[in-house]
Amino acid sequence: MLPNVISKTITLEDGREIIIETGALAKQADGSVVVKMGKAMLLATVVSKKEAGEGVDFLPMSVDYQEKFAASGKIPGGFLKREGRLSDYEILISRIVDRAIRPIFPDDYHADTQIAITLMSYDPEVLPDCLAGLAASAALAVSDIPFNGPISEVRVAKVDGKLIINPTPELIKNASLEFIVAGSEEYILMVEGEADEISEDEMVEAMQYAHEEIKRHCQIQKELTVAVGKETKREYNHEKSDEALFEKMHAELYDKCYEVVAKQIANKSERSDLIKTIKEEFVESLGEEHGFEESLIGPYFSKIHKEAARNLTLNEKKRLDGRKLDEVRPIWSVVDYLPSAHGSAVFTRGETQSVTTCTLGTKMDEQMVDGAVISGYNKFFLHYNFPGFSTGEVKPNRGPGRREVGHGNLAMRALKKVLPKDDENPYTIRIVSDILESNGSSSMATVCAGSLALMDAGIQIKAPVTGIAMGMISDAKTGNYSILSDILGDEDHLGDMDFKVTGTEKGITACQMDLKVEGLDYNVLKEALYQAKNGRLHILEEIKKTLAEPKADLKPHTPRSFIMNIPKELIGAVIGPGGKVIQEIQKDTGATIVIEEIDNQGKINIFSNNQDSMDAAISRIRAIVAQPEIGETYTGKVKNIMPFGAFVEFMPGKDGLLHISEIKWERLENMEGVLEPGEEIMVKLIDVDKKTGKFKLSRKVLLPKPENSGKKD
Repeated sequence: MLPNVISKTITLEDGREIIIETGALAKQADGSVVVKMGKAMLLATVVSKKEAGEGVDFLPMSVDYQEKFAASGKIPGGFLKREGRLSDYEILISRIVDRAIRPIFPDDYHADTQIAITLMSYDPEVLPDCLAGLAASAALAVSDIPFNGPISEVRVAKVDGKLIINPTPELIKNASLEFIVAGSEEYILMVEGEADEISEDEMVEAMQYAHEEIKRHCQIQKELTVAVGKETKREYNHEKSDEALFEKMHAELYDKCYEVVAKQIANKSERSDLIKTIKEEFVESLGEEHGFEESLIGPYFSKIHKEAARNLTLNEKKRLDGRKLDEVRPIWSVVDYLPSAHGSAVFTRGETQSVTTCTLGTKMDEQMVDGAVISGYNKFFLHYNFPGFSTGEVKPNRGPGRREVGHGNLAMRALKKVLPKDDENPYTIRIVSDILESNGSSSMATVCAGSLALMDAGIQIKAPVTGIAMGMISDAKTGNYSILSDILGDEDHLGDMDFKVTGTEKGITACQMDLKVEGLDYNVLKEALYQAKNGRLHILEEIKKTLAEPKADLKPHTPRSFIMNIPKELIGAVIGPGGKVIQEIQKDTGATIVIEEIDNQGKINIFSNNQDSMDAAISRIRAIVAQPEIGETYTGKVKNIMPFGAFVEFMPGKDGLLHISEIKWERLENMEGVLEPGEEIMVKLIDVDKKTGKFKLSRKVLLPKPENSGKKD
């Protein structure tokens, strides 16, 4: 018996359709849907426990997006030949969905929740990441799990001056901006993307355009909820409460917390210690038999502390560390800090510090990407590391987590927009940012340090890029708000919006935005973006004091590159049988040689940090690929002796016939004792057979002609 499938269709502006189906697959999950667009199919499931864990005061939710290799007709690589841990690409999509979905759960919902989104079928004309958020929300919409949705995500791009929703991969190649935007019917929740130095107004316009489409997606999901009969959600009680305790704590501790935050202490540890002391003294004052719910003291105190800090900013326009709302913390930076690196920089802003390196490699150092959907090579990548000591914590080094992957990706997107074009840059570039101190926006410190490291390495970037993290605190009742530039870690936690914007002097290159406030006015958003622009330009002026433009040359120990083009048919001659020729050249000269066929011709890239090594490799290759010219003289080596003459290798891989009549002016009866194999002789190329391409050589024309050679006896 076929299942009862309920389906809803979203029609995009250009006529393409997104179909949401439920009732056929994964019916034991709390909610499951299949989202289709073209041949692309995503299965999204959600399961949530009925009760929260003991002492849990947050939402323990995991979001996993995975692409099955079978979806695109591929078999996974590696020894096991099966899907393994999530790739960085899948982690980034998981993070985007998580950031959009998490805020729509009720604040007091703390049950373990898992959302799984799987690409089951791939369509090369459809990018599945822009459907993942819609799929996750739809799965919640057909479940009884409480959430304040629905929401949706779309990709918005501007191509040839026109905004497009969920464009094809081919169109994105020519896009001047490309953002993933998530939101509910009422407000925007999340934005992430990159752009070609666009204005703040262009960014807001793209967000508004995306939001109009998101509203339609949300309405369709509401209709789906009604169709499956899931309007009523499960009842829950995941938080204990003690009103008497909260009132007592608020009465006794609010003023004390306000007094501490009003001191505007710049040092994070000192400020934290004073707040911690207030809490400890209160606990001691209760005695052993106080009768209150002890597990609530921590959450209630955090709430009171947050209220005090927010009110300080809202009412007095003051910040925790004493800065003005639009003031950026003190900055210092240096370049060439690590003498052995190809490029390096230290960037410090307040209590946030990044030491960043730039390493230049060859094509053989490119990062191979072998995914179900995306395959190929990256010649620019950025890695971000966040050790525990950067925040004064003890934390084992278990490799990069999702946060590190996300922060590194944002910085990479910001910087790649100013790199030289591929045909102008022979190098594979790796940027590594090690965060040594952190108190707010280490990803933006990475962008600034990355710009300096690239310029220090001598990479001719179009312009330096800087970034800033912004925040906002608002009061929905009064409409009062404060926009904060260069936020601290504490300000990030207590704010209603945080967003990171990167760009050059001309405009925005990347952004990442998370909003926690309903109904944000777009005029306020514009104000925040322009305040961010002022901050970016201030930081730009500061790093220009250290290094204003790329260094004219590479470091002495950086591999130099030399590019030469050869006819396609000569690629094999340079490589040799089984790679023998090119391996010998690399072994003898110490240079690294990369050969590839591009645009129907051979491109040879020679890398070496030693000029003699470079010159030797160039000379060897030129000798191999040089084209024989009639009338030119060559030093040849006798290869074989034949009764009618000798075969002479006059150029690498090129043999010509030196006929017995062309060896000497005197008549030779035979070849006995005339030449020896391996003997080096000077020869001249006198002809090339037009039909066979065989070379004809002469030795005698290079010898003095006897006086009587032309007379008869």
